[in-house]
Amino acid sequence: MRQLVFAYNADGGLANLLKDAAHKVLRPATYPCSLCAVTYGPLGMRRRWAAFVRGLPARVRFLHRDELRAEFGDPPDPLPALYEVDPPATLRQLIGKAALDACGDLDALEALVRARVG
Repeated sequence: MRQLVFAYNADGGLANLLKDAAHKVLRPATYPCSLCAVTYGPLGMRRRWAAFVRGLPARVRFLHRDELRAEFGDPPDPLPALYEVDPPATLRQLIGKAALDACGDLDALEALVRARVG
């Protein structure tokens, strides 16, 4: 089955989660992960986005920068990004940082993902 990886420009873990949540509230214009900013609200992943992702024709994973690095090595591109995993474990970028940064809301992000994923 086709595998997609949404890679956040943020590290995982509780301390980072709390720091990032505060950053998004206090200084949203300087928050470095547009993917997270659009797909997460104050209480977690937006339900609409979660439902959209479940409907994609692929196995979808979400990895933080440190998790991506641990599994695939250093990210080949600036993050955030959407990758397809080519066997055995090679990342091929489908959507890059600039395109994700240009998505100001879920409508734009969903349209972009539909266009690139099919």
